[in-house]
Formats: sequence, C-alpha cells, structure tokens
Amino acid sequence: MRLGELLLEAGKISPETLADTLAKQPGAGRRLGELLIDAGHISELDLLEALARQFSFDMLARVPDAELDPELVRDLPVEWARTHHMLPVRHEGRVAVLMEDPTRIDALGDLSLLLDCEPLPLLAPAAEIARCIEQCYYHRGDSSSRFLDTMTADPAAAAQSAARAAGSDDLLRVADQAPVTQLVNLVLLEALKARASDVHVEPFEKHLRIRFRIDGQLYDQSSPPKHLEAALVSRLKVMGKLDIAEKRLPQDGMARVRVGEREVDIRISTIPVAEGERVVLRLLNLDSAQIPLADLGMPATVLEPMRRLLSEPNGIILVTGPTGSGKTTTLYAALREVDTLHKNVLTIEDPIEYQLPRIGQIQVKPKIGLTFANGLRHILRQDPDVILVGEVRDLETAEIMVRSSLTGHLVFSTLHTNDAAGAVLRLCDMGIESYLLASALRAALAQRLVRRLCPLCRSPYTASTEDLAPLGAEARPLVGQTLHAANGCDACLGGYAGRIGIYELLLVDPAMRERIRQGAGPESLKEQAVAAGMPTLLHDGIEKVRAGITTVDEIARALGHAG
Repeated sequence: MRLGELLLEAGKISPETLADTLAKQPGAGRRLGELLIDAGHISELDLLEALARQFSFDMLARVPDAELDPELVRDLPVEWARTHHMLPVRHEGRVAVLMEDPTRIDALGDLSLLLDCEPLPLLAPAAEIARCIEQCYYHRGDSSSRFLDTMTADPAAAAQSAARAAGSDDLLRVADQAPVTQLVNLVLLEALKARASDVHVEPFEKHLRIRFRIDGQLYDQSSPPKHLEAALVSRLKVMGKLDIAEKRLPQDGMARVRVGEREVDIRISTIPVAEGERVVLRLLNLDSAQIPLADLGMPATVLEPMRRLLSEPNGIILVTGPTGSGKTTTLYAALREVDTLHKNVLTIEDPIEYQLPRIGQIQVKPKIGLTFANGLRHILRQDPDVILVGEVRDLETAEIMVRSSLTGHLVFSTLHTNDAAGAVLRLCDMGIESYLLASALRAALAQRLVRRLCPLCRSPYTASTEDLAPLGAEARPLVGQTLHAANGCDACLGGYAGRIGIYELLLVDPAMRERIRQGAGPESLKEQAVAAGMPTLLHDGIEKVRAGITTVDEIARALGHAG
C-alpha cells in the first residue's frame, strides 16, 4: 500500500486532506509525509509508523541505552553518522541500523560492507537518532593510551602535526585530524568522561606527566612520550589563542570545544618551569552551574534560611571557604532562585566561569582599568536589584559593597576564610567600620567539599573511639554506631564517587548585630551563633558521616584534625 493509503487506513488523515496535499506536492517538490507534518496533520511518529508498515521494518520511538554499542561504531566516522542520520545498534540480539528514511538503501549498503553483515533496518525519530549518536560516540572506547601506542615515534612528524592543529574541535571527531590534535581531543574527552575539573600537563627532565583532578584529588593518566611535549603544548596554546613562540612568560587563554551538541569552555594557563612549560586546563562544565540549591547537600537548617535570605531587599550575603570549595557553584545556584524576570541581576567576576540566563555578567579587566571596585561603581548606575561581586579583594571594593547594601541592594560575594565568623574579622581588618558592617551584613555561609562514598562498594563497620579521634570530642556520640568505610570498585575512585558540601550559616540577628558593632572577635561571634542554633561545619560533617554519605577521614581532610 502507498503511504497516503496507510495513513488513511490508520485514521491519521481524511480523504480531503490527502487529496489536497497530493495536489500541492508537485509544486512543492517535497515528499508527502513532510508536507503533512509541516501542515500539522500528522506527527513524525505517525509518519514513521506508516513507513514501518509500508516497508515491513521495525520502529522505536525511544531507543533503550542498552542497545547502544560503542564497539559497532569504532570504524565509523561520527560525521558520516550525523550526515546520514544512521547509527548501528544491537536490537533483540541482532545488529540493526537506526534510520529515519527507509529509502536510503545506498547508505545502508555502505554500512553493511563496514559491519560485514546485513543489518536490520530500524526506524526512529530524527531527534532520537541524534541523541543516540552523541551518546554512543561519547562512550566509545577511544583512549589516549591506545592512541599513543599507534602514534609515530618520529619527533619531527609530531612537530609538523602541531603546526596543522589550528582551530576548535568537536572532541568526538578524530579520524581526519592531525595526530597531536587527535591526542589532545582524546585526553580532553577522557577528562570529561571522568568528571575531571582540571587537566595538568607537567614536564620533567625525562618524561611528561598528565594528571586529572577528580573530586578534588589528582590522579595520574597515560602520559605521552617526552618528545611530544613541544607539539602538545603548542597545540594547547593554539586552542587558547596564546603566543606559541613565547616560552619565557606565563600566559592565560580560553578555548571552547564541543562534545556533540554540548559545548565546554576551557581556561588555559601556562607557566615556564625548569623543564619546559607547565599547562593547566580548567574544564568549565556548564552542568556544574545548573545544580539547584537543594541538590548541593545543605541541611534544612541552612537551606531554609538561605532561601529566605534570597528574598531580602538589601544587605550582604557572603560565601566563604578556600579555593576549590564550591563557592561559585553555591552563588550561581542561589542566583538561579532569584526572580530574574522581575529583578535586574548583575555580576562582576574574574573570570566569568559560566554564563547564566537573564543575568548581566561583567568580566574584570585590570589592564584597561575595569577592576572590581570600578566595575561595581558602574553597576550601581544600571539600576540593579541584586549584585554579585566575584571576590572582595580590597578595601575599596568592600566599601562600595557595604554602601550598595545600605542603599537598597542585595549583594552577594565571596571571601577566603576558614569559617563563617572569620568573614566578619576579615572585613574589619580590611578597614570596614564595625557599625557599618553590623548594619549591612545579613549572613555568612562557610563551606567545604568532601567526597561522597560510593554506594556500590562502601562497607559498614562499628565505630570505635580511635576511629573517631580525628574529629575530636564532638564525634563521641558516634562511638558504637554503624558507619561506612571506602573500599573501591570499578565504578568509583578509591571508594568515592562525586562530592557534596558541608556548611555552616551565620545569621546576623539583633544579638549578633550588637556583637559585631562592639567589635567582638570571631570566637565570640561563633559562640553567639552556636548558642542561637547554628550547626558548625564539623557538626554538619559528622551528620553526613552518620548518614553514610562520607567518611571520618574525608571530614578530617577538609577541616583538619580536631584538637
């Protein structure tokens, strides 16, 4: 039966619709199904069901992930799969090919030769095929170590390949690129698969080392031979638009790569060392900026007050902690809960790590005079409701922040202090008058990141006094309770997978405001906050140990051993 008859039989269109569309078809020069979809008479699934009946093919609206087999596409270029909208999969024990157009017999024949078998045609929607292509190639077993085994050992050839390695790349493409470009793409793809936040390229006298930072820890990776160092560093510099001839001075740059449809920004930093140039790549994964506030691991005693603070009309909210403790992620999660539809939200950052929707973001540029303080002055002329200052680095910035909060703006910023109470001392040490700070400050949130226990391999044990000694007297109630230890399995790294925050939130109530006004020290402020019900960082960490989320060793690593 013809396609129109099948759609009529299925009740998808009327005879009048079919006749009208067939009359228009010669002038339109398009297929019947396309015209019916464009006119809204049928859906893509309606068309695929009719085509499946017409050609006696199977059809899937959604392809199970279990049917994707990266081994089937090992020799198939990703560009071919994308161009032809076709992908080999395993369906019901047989090799099949996802396709949206059953008339593409020529392309199906090409695939048959490549796969050395007659694959089963399997119809699927175009968007579903595109999703499967990206996922399948993302999980393909390409690795830098395997590629290095096949790479030429000729240093001159490696250097020549670096000279050809200009431009940005889709990391899933490797077949048609220069060898060093392929190597860099594979290293970056491995880093993204491993959820790495940084890639370190470290030259030594006789070897080159590559390490990934995963969940805050550095792990060695397969490293290229020493003679590829110059070509590899040159390729990374080209990606970051840096001067490949300048080897004596540090340089910073930005690059953008794609993994299919997903884009990843990379911050590139190089410094000269005795054995060459050390390169660190910060992988700015947009997924990190999209974590909701509720998923950061805040206890209810922190999350609920934080959400109330977001609706305050003015004041300063500080997030404190060392570098790498997730302060930016927390601030971005907070800004995502602000009503940006009815409020003007502006930020000034160094650097802008992630671009946020409906928010104006300014990049600090000291070379042309755009500092935090100068930029903040101009932001105040833009009628803002909410302001984010990436970091309080000097008295001038701190003074403008305080003045902004007192004139009706809600201001977020970060400080490098060990706990929440220390933020007050730091601002006073900068030169902010205590009476002004008491009026402006609404809260200070301190945080750390600790690794999560792998739920697949963690093992229970009964806690003893010796086990809990690193956490001090506050952990004594855990003696005799069942806690969990890290073991390690194929699904994790040393028994851990992912990270979670531990928090303490110092709220400035009237009693706290009076202590700040009187110039009380951090110990006095912390004592007052605890008396008012603030759980400390250590307390939150102990509760996460009790819940089996992390370990005693992780809390001690993040906070130091208790005396």
